[in-house]
Amino acid sequence: MLESFISQKLLSVGPWQALERAVARLMKHGKFTDVRLVGQSGDKGADILANFHGKRYVVQVKFRSSGSIDLKAVDEVMNARNIYRADTPIIATNRVFNEDVSKMKDKLSSSGVYLQLWNKGKLMREIDRVDNVSDKLKEARPYQEEPIASIIESIIELDEKRGMVVMATGLGKTFVAAESIRRIRNDHTERFNKILVIAHTNPLVYQLERSFWPCLGKNDSTAIWNGIEKGDLDGAVVTFACIDSLVSIITRDGELPVQYDLVLIDEAHHAGSKSYTALINGIMAGKNNGPYLLGLTATPWRSDEADLAAIFGRQLCSIDIAQGMSAGYLSNVDYRMHVDNVTDWKMVSKANKLSPKAINRTIFIKEWDDAVIDVLSQTWLTVDNPKAIVFCQDIEHAFTMRDKINSFNFTRAEVIYSGEFNGHKMKPSDRNIALSDFTDGVISVMCAVDIFNEGIDVPDVNILVFQRVTHSRRIFVQQLGRGLRISPGKDKVIVLDFVSDIRRFAAGLELKEKLSHSPRYIELGNPIHFVNKTGEDPRAEAFLKQWLDDVAAIQDAGEEDYELKFPPDFETI
Repeated sequence: MLESFISQKLLSVGPWQALERAVARLMKHGKFTDVRLVGQSGDKGADILANFHGKRYVVQVKFRSSGSIDLKAVDEVMNARNIYRADTPIIATNRVFNEDVSKMKDKLSSSGVYLQLWNKGKLMREIDRVDNVSDKLKEARPYQEEPIASIIESIIELDEKRGMVVMATGLGKTFVAAESIRRIRNDHTERFNKILVIAHTNPLVYQLERSFWPCLGKNDSTAIWNGIEKGDLDGAVVTFACIDSLVSIITRDGELPVQYDLVLIDEAHHAGSKSYTALINGIMAGKNNGPYLLGLTATPWRSDEADLAAIFGRQLCSIDIAQGMSAGYLSNVDYRMHVDNVTDWKMVSKANKLSPKAINRTIFIKEWDDAVIDVLSQTWLTVDNPKAIVFCQDIEHAFTMRDKINSFNFTRAEVIYSGEFNGHKMKPSDRNIALSDFTDGVISVMCAVDIFNEGIDVPDVNILVFQRVTHSRRIFVQQLGRGLRISPGKDKVIVLDFVSDIRRFAAGLELKEKLSHSPRYIELGNPIHFVNKTGEDPRAEAFLKQWLDDVAAIQDAGEEDYELKFPPDFETI
């Protein structure tokens, strides 16, 4: 008999990280929403945050190899309740609670605080009540059926050994992969009994596991393999691993300890790196005698020009942002590219040719935060239930934008970042509180540095503000994708693009050109506007079209390695 993902083995030997995730997965099986794992160093006593009927819950998960849980755990979860401004505290454990904890529970209840205690027996009873997830799956959207069918056809019908799916951010590419694997395993369990899912960072590894949960039955156990933990690889149906941990084993032993039937690489645009090359070759992924190799990406471009087709073979499906928008799969976009920070267009025409670095240095105003906030505040009044992400240049700029937005007093903003600022790092507890407040609407503007590039899902965001100069086409598309997800009550996302880089104008022109040839273009309206303080600026757009005759090339150009050349009949505005 197959054991469930909360098993006697897990409760007996752990690891403790796996128990935390299993409790979160159990909560998602129930009626909790916005379940988020937050447990890490500096979590201030919280391991899981969740909502239930508009109330915020904080969970402390305690794994013990022996003994019982005492009052110290109550102190910790009550401290976390205060820090995270939660309504209800929960302690979950693989052991039992001592009598003092039970008495404290009654005492807290009399004062209006309803502490919940989930011991080993409670967890086992709850998992027994859980239906097999595959009996109540959310249905795939019509546009997702095509890539799902393509994956199944490649693996089962054509008996191919590799393939790649390209789907824009917001279209649910991880769900497509997970649902494809679920359907394949339903009919071919023995042939595809071991699945390996790989990412290049630990946060993405954990996010992938959570994304797979809706497509896994309760008897489909999972394991994490990274520098933090190495779960039950033999017992897991799906293992989620960080590339560095796998490569270290391949380098040392020449093989992995478990043989896998299918290998999925998320964010497959990284697969041209030395680490991925060593792993793919080491386990013969995509080869006749090796596991099927499936690549998944929203942005199939790499600065090192690695040939992804040589790694993954043919594209099984490709749906880019323009296709997703024009087909109604992504949110409509009102994209406003601000050109009123250009000091002198005519200055550009005096040179025969300029590099992107030279032109950016020559014609753009760099500091105009107050003007940006003024535009944002005016836009704010035109949107129902506005929620915005401001992509900032660096951490210092994020704090500046937060303080300026708050001083305008039209909404509340907060910062979120990774890395270090003035010798300090943002505490995990502060980051998780900010994310929870953003989800719940306590904060309406998040001034972000890098955090929202990959992996964080915020479907109700309906305003994006670009102030970060990024020379990566991939990062630009990822950031734009944060606002493209469809959400109830959201009719479009407004993009306010203030980026002072000529390559961004090229990206806007390319997107507008693609959308102008879509069958829904008339219905969408004109989604890409070039604007200044007085409104649309068609002369600036015409100037850019005439000048940037190769928008694809300029989008991927480096600082000095591409020269903008003026056409013979070039005219200034």
